[in-house]
Amino acid sequence: MLNKNDYKQLLHLRRHLHAHPEVSGQEYQTAQFVADQLKKYQPTILLEQIGGTGVVAIFDSGKEGKTLLFRAELDALPIQEVNDFAHRSIYPKVSHKCGHDGHTTILIGLAQYMAKQPIQGGKVILLFQPAEEEGTGAEKMLTDPKFMGIQPDYVFAFHNLPGYPLHQIVLKKGSFTAAVKSIIIELIGKTAHAAEPEKGINPTLAITEILTKTNALSNNQPDREDFALITPIHIEMGSIAYGVSAGQGIIRLTYRTWTEEVMEVLTAQILAIIEEAATKHQLQTNITWTDAFRANQNDDVAVDYIRQAAQQQNLSITERAFPIKWGEDFGLFTEFVAGAMFGLGAGKTTPPLHQPDYDFPDDIIPYGVDLFYDIVASING
Repeated sequence: MLNKNDYKQLLHLRRHLHAHPEVSGQEYQTAQFVADQLKKYQPTILLEQIGGTGVVAIFDSGKEGKTLLFRAELDALPIQEVNDFAHRSIYPKVSHKCGHDGHTTILIGLAQYMAKQPIQGGKVILLFQPAEEEGTGAEKMLTDPKFMGIQPDYVFAFHNLPGYPLHQIVLKKGSFTAAVKSIIIELIGKTAHAAEPEKGINPTLAITEILTKTNALSNNQPDREDFALITPIHIEMGSIAYGVSAGQGIIRLTYRTWTEEVMEVLTAQILAIIEEAATKHQLQTNITWTDAFRANQNDDVAVDYIRQAAQQQNLSITERAFPIKWGEDFGLFTEFVAGAMFGLGAGKTTPPLHQPDYDFPDDIIPYGVDLFYDIVASING
């Protein structure tokens, strides 16, 4: 367990990060602050500006052993904070409402721990990822030439989970978070006088059919392996001009499944519905995708390592019956490397993630640091 001075340093660090949030792709000051903190603990290698603003610190024991990667996130959200505590965000409409400030602090705490208790074998990679909220940061880091030579044996990450008891470890083998895609469907017709709509091509009926038929594909039953949830996000059509029959429309949908296999099937079904409606109503289409997250597939062995570390810390453990519905950019890491994400209970009364009054609970910082270090020790001795 961290001593009082170490914890005090991390508490100050976490609150500094909370007060100075930056949204996805703009984490310049955050990344520099993280890099400056890491330099204090003398990593073997420190890499900056990976995939944009990403930071990577490598601690090499110089001895045989596994290479373990631990990931945290740098970005905040475009949400106005309503808290009035001293470390509230200094920027309007930007705040850490997902707890990435706490995740980053715990990873820096692991560096602090390893500086005092050097690892006995292998390597530990601390990866600080930008743009997690947009689902683009992982790919940018993994495809950066400066990162290409790094080949971990296991990857680990956690997310704080409000609604669970403080310090409780939440595990699940297989899918841990959903596969998520967002689609933008542009329907292009022809405007006309509102008194003569037959001389134009109005997308209204096509929009109605697409929404109705895609809604029928949803089951929103998390206990099913073919779980599928399609949520309409935004609809635009025409303009506020009562003499004009609309000639274009845009539908934005977000949809999620437990596995990439079901996601692939669902995507094909959605595209077929769009094509059918567009053809029927003589519309052209333009389809684009955004905010895509791969399903997070936990490796059984990696989950067991987390469980062993939690047991060593005498922490309460709960097993989820089905995955978490939200997307996580860590899914791209587990697609290529064996690894696992787990949950760390943030307290039953802590506000939910992405709400304007949420704040990361500092009490769980030492538990996260110790758990990560115990995972390293259990694998590399």
